[in-house]
Amino acid sequence: MKPFFPAYFNLSTADLEKRAQVAYSHLEKCDVCARNCGVNRLYEVGEPGICKTGLRVRVTSYGVDMGEESPLVGTKGSGTIFFGRLPMKFKFYQPYEFSDSDDGIDMEPEQLAAIMLELQDSECHNINLIAPSHVVPQILAALKIAVKAGLFLPLVYNSDGYDSVEILKLLDGAIDIFLPDMRFSDPAAADRYLRVSDYIKINHAVVKEMHHQVGDLITDDFGVAKHGLMVRHLVLPRNLAGTEDIARYLAKEISPNTYFHLMRRYFPSLGRTFPEINRPVTDAEYDAAVNWVKKAGLQRIDLGPLPRSLGPLPALTK
Repeated sequence: MKPFFPAYFNLSTADLEKRAQVAYSHLEKCDVCARNCGVNRLYEVGEPGICKTGLRVRVTSYGVDMGEESPLVGTKGSGTIFFGRLPMKFKFYQPYEFSDSDDGIDMEPEQLAAIMLELQDSECHNINLIAPSHVVPQILAALKIAVKAGLFLPLVYNSDGYDSVEILKLLDGAIDIFLPDMRFSDPAAADRYLRVSDYIKINHAVVKEMHHQVGDLITDDFGVAKHGLMVRHLVLPRNLAGTEDIARYLAKEISPNTYFHLMRRYFPSLGRTFPEINRPVTDAEYDAAVNWVKKAGLQRIDLGPLPRSLGPLPALTK
């Protein structure tokens, strides 16, 4: 088996430093994620943008997790790091809802780098950055420190798919595996449930950029992910997520070989606000979604449930 080296091995310390500096410059009038709040985050607290994150990164939990997709967990697990104070407030499956709380610890890049190395010492397959869209500058700064200290695992950028394409370009050659959500195909639904009217436009541009950087998913001889794009899509009641249109878009505009996880783990926690989705997905609804995805021409469909029960890793406390 050919030896694997993560993409960032091709980047110099000076290159990582330059990218981090450029990313940090975006914090002054913040446009690090697609929210484009324009607030100044170059302080410990920072101005109150949507994510309420200042200069330091908030980590809500971390650990070796067997609950991600099978190519990520393999036999030894995925080294997950959950970031808090998220810019996208409405989440539809439980681990992300918990990470949207105000729990956790604010950290310097050195502390985040130490977590990466601690997870690597646990012999997991990758470092899985969950909900990272608003903290890319801090991640780049931490990566520089961690690589110098011996990091050698691939990085997974696991986002809700509402990222800044400009900031994503700073990650080209630093991230091995992109794992975005594609939540909706209809702008009206995205506006109603996510409160972002431009979600579809941004999401499509993000997935295209991610695929441009890493291509289709590559696994090793044991089926463990090494490099490439993986996409998650959560089936919602009454097909409100627009599964058919998303599958067609991926097959025609990205690649029919896109790894596509069709998730049936909707957690109806938003029922009081949205009565029309205040119930689980039915067997008939999920079966219809499976048929639509197959008909669209996608060839790598993950229909398996995640192996652990719903719930996050234990939260960090100050």
